[in-house]
Amino acid sequence: MVDVLIIGGGPAGLTAAVYTARAGLSTMVLSELSGGQVAETGAVENYPGFASIFGPDLAQKLTDHALSAGADIQHEAAVEFQLNGSVKTVRTAQGEYQAQAVILAQGSRRRKLKIPGEAEFTGHGVSWCASCDGNFFRNRVTAVVGGGNTAVGDAIELAALCKTVYLLVRHRLKAEYSLVKKVQSLPNVRIVYGVSPVRIEGGQKVECIVVKHTGSGEEAIPVDGVFVAVGIEPNTELLPPSFPLSGGFIEAPETGVTPVAGVFAAGDLRKKDLYQIVTAVSDGANAAYSAQKYLQRNPS
Repeated sequence: MVDVLIIGGGPAGLTAAVYTARAGLSTMVLSELSGGQVAETGAVENYPGFASIFGPDLAQKLTDHALSAGADIQHEAAVEFQLNGSVKTVRTAQGEYQAQAVILAQGSRRRKLKIPGEAEFTGHGVSWCASCDGNFFRNRVTAVVGGGNTAVGDAIELAALCKTVYLLVRHRLKAEYSLVKKVQSLPNVRIVYGVSPVRIEGGQKVECIVVKHTGSGEEAIPVDGVFVAVGIEPNTELLPPSFPLSGGFIEAPETGVTPVAGVFAAGDLRKKDLYQIVTAVSDGANAAYSAQKYLQRNPS
């Protein structure tokens, strides 16, 4: 048994691990992928201290920091939680782990469009990761669906590789000002406003995405690839039914304290206004401090 068991190895979980380990608490992190979504991100340009850093490099730095602080990282995914009582139990496919306190930081995943063709062409032209798959579409035509930071960032990244990039936006661009100005300046990015994706079509691979224009009919846009960036869904579906959620997100203040004693929440699965690396890191530090205070009040 350890003092603190952290579920998730993204910025929130790894930061929490740094803080709890440095506080002298035995700390274990359960995560299939160290770094979380950051490890699948291209250039990161809004994390303080780094004017620009490659996502996998930042993920590695966070991982190395947690390890150097004394945290133990196990590359396993949690599949079952028992969070009530003074001893918490988390099961994986490989085994069972117990702790006095648990920090839930398993992050989120990209939301799907849920339109015909999306599932069928996943891996054959449909992707949720521009930095992972963009190179497969070098000198070809792609579409990015979405209008937030991730979508605009994907369009910018793909523009350096692709012949043409269509940025398909339902209403307006909601990304940061600097990203919007950058994408608007790129000659091979075509921003199409007022459209909703209807279906993705093709034979063995993607050949077009069909969109519906607001107030008018459908249009088939010939593309070789479709990158989906329409928001996130929290990875909370495996939590016990009794665990309090709101729209799938954990309702918890900035302290990370949840209604379940000894359980804390941090990162993208915590309901908040801004989902960024910097807020995930802040969440991790706050949750770690709250866990430390809890263990001081409830010694084993």
